[in-house]
Amino acid sequence: MFEAIIQLIEQYPRIIIHRHDRPDGDAIGSQFGLKRLLRATYPEKEIYAVGDMTERYAFILEGEQLDDLPDDAFTDALCIILDTSAPALISDGRYTTAAATARLDHHIFVEKIADAEVTDTSYESCCGLVTAMAMEGGLTVPADAAKALYTGMVTDSGRFRYDSTNAQTFRLASFLMERSFDTTDIYRQLYSGDLEQAQLRARFTLKIQTTPHRVAYIYTTRDEVAECHADVFSISRGMVSTMSELRGIDSWVNFTETENGVLCELRSNRYNINPIAVKYGGGGHAKASGATVADREQAMQMLADLCQLSEENQ
Repeated sequence: MFEAIIQLIEQYPRIIIHRHDRPDGDAIGSQFGLKRLLRATYPEKEIYAVGDMTERYAFILEGEQLDDLPDDAFTDALCIILDTSAPALISDGRYTTAAATARLDHHIFVEKIADAEVTDTSYESCCGLVTAMAMEGGLTVPADAAKALYTGMVTDSGRFRYDSTNAQTFRLASFLMERSFDTTDIYRQLYSGDLEQAQLRARFTLKIQTTPHRVAYIYTTRDEVAECHADVFSISRGMVSTMSELRGIDSWVNFTETENGVLCELRSNRYNINPIAVKYGGGGHAKASGATVADREQAMQMLADLCQLSEENQ
């Protein structure tokens, strides 16, 4: 399945790894997991990772840094794009100037992005796809690469609770755990919160609203974001889970205003909400997707679409 991508990896002496902007644990885990396993397998090659950073998952870097590269570094390189379903979501658009491109992704397919692609929604995470490629291609997976990949699998599978988790997930996780890294450290970093985080979660729990159509939502204005003294990722992606275990709620969405529009994190435990995200220029998975809309009016239109989906399926 990965032959074309591995051939490109072997062909190019410089490889630059991209993923989506505002990265989550799977994006960072797959990026640095791949960087470390390629570095171990091909020590003669130049391996770089580019993009923005989310402080929540900076611990995955373990002291490494994202690379600041000049434009001409891309022109004769292979750029590998991870965990991304649409070009607008890719962090660092200079991949378009590369000599060749490849993509690994587990989201619902939207459009072709790269010269060689593997997109497979049967994987719970992009980290799972990278692990499968390493296994199939006989690539070297050192402990630090395995730890990054396992971390991404944990975050994107909800600690192996989401329905994307399957037997394949555990086979891949077992392969990674054989590399002997400290899982205790991973869980401590992911799930140990300070008082401020607990108070932030409580604040957003009190903001939850519901509709008659079994849809829950939170809407946070730019002024409220500023008052929280937290990064946008912690508010948008981080707080959507406050609505995930409400009895009688089938779908939920977290709206967060930013200077570049309203971030929308859509989730459901019953329905395929991905077409709604795609309608508004986003994408993702059947039950977990995201998009960015222009303003509150469009956000409320999205909410109405979620209500209609729920009403049609009741």
